Amino acid sequence: MRFTRMDVTGDDLLKMLTALSNQHRLRIVGLLSVERDYVSRLAGRLGMSRPLLHMHLARLEAAGLIEGSLELSADGKAMKFFEVTPFALHLTPESVAEAVKTLSDDRRGDGDEK
Repeated sequence: MRFTRMDVTGDDLLKMLTALSNQHRLRIVGLLSVERDYVSRLAGRLGMSRPLLHMHLARLEAAGLIEGSLELSADGKAMKFFEVTPFALHLTPESVAEAVKTLSDDRRGDGDEK
């Protein structure tokens, strides 16, 4: 999914920025931008437990930044591979202002509003 200023919604932008606001998820995207990888090897490269990695991968996948696919290895073992989904964010005050116009009216989530 490639986002441009014209088609990114406020909710999409918020999901993407939230997903990328974590150092572990940034590292995951960085590694996957070079080559796709499977969970066990990726966990080892990052020095992270597989359950924690799965949590980060789920957040990135929900934001549309990566995608996973199950494949069978030569010995019949199921392996989940992840790869970066092409995306481009060009943030300017104007693009943020356009995205804000399409935000859902859900004020319960961040606690900033009273």
